[in-house]
Amino acid sequence: MTKVKICGLKNPTDIKCINTLSPDFAGFVMFFEKSHRNISVQTAQELLALLDKNIKSVAVTVSPTEEQLEQIHTLGFDYVQIHGKISEKLLSECKTPVIRAINVSGIESIGDIENLDNVKGILFDSAVPGSGKSFDWSMLEKLPKNPKMLFLAGGLTADNVAKAVAQLRPFAVDVSSGVELADKSGKDYQLVQAFIKNAKSAIIH
Repeated sequence: MTKVKICGLKNPTDIKCINTLSPDFAGFVMFFEKSHRNISVQTAQELLALLDKNIKSVAVTVSPTEEQLEQIHTLGFDYVQIHGKISEKLLSECKTPVIRAINVSGIESIGDIENLDNVKGILFDSAVPGSGKSFDWSMLEKLPKNPKMLFLAGGLTADNVAKAVAQLRPFAVDVSSGVELADKSGKDYQLVQAFIKNAKSAIIH
């Protein structure tokens, strides 16, 4: 059964929603002030303390520094999701298991990250991460099978997630803007509930 990651959590109400609906992963945007979902180290610590320990926590970053990665490790996140640029040295030395994000804008090779032991997952996102826009999923059908956890993100909603799961059979699907309240103040309980239900009940042929 496909797993679900709800991303961009930023307040205790979001955590209450997640704890009740029990997705597999919970994502927190950190060190990226351009995003309205960005939270401070202190807020991350407070929210992690409230999160059900059966739900894996993921710090979501863009081109993180060594110091930022160390802070994420100290906070006790289960994974760090890395967008943007990072040196292979820093990536290989990261103490927290990594989900490496690739922004899909054409047919791309996964490249050397396949061979890094601490890269546990690869996340495929649209060309502009966090935009809520999708991409041509058929691009991923041409990539060779990979033993790492493959996450699909970008423009997913409760309405299209079942189709995405049926077409690509990803390890997990990832959503943020697709389950937000209209005023972007947090997550919409009904949308999160519908997303999880549709993702996990998708018929895989």
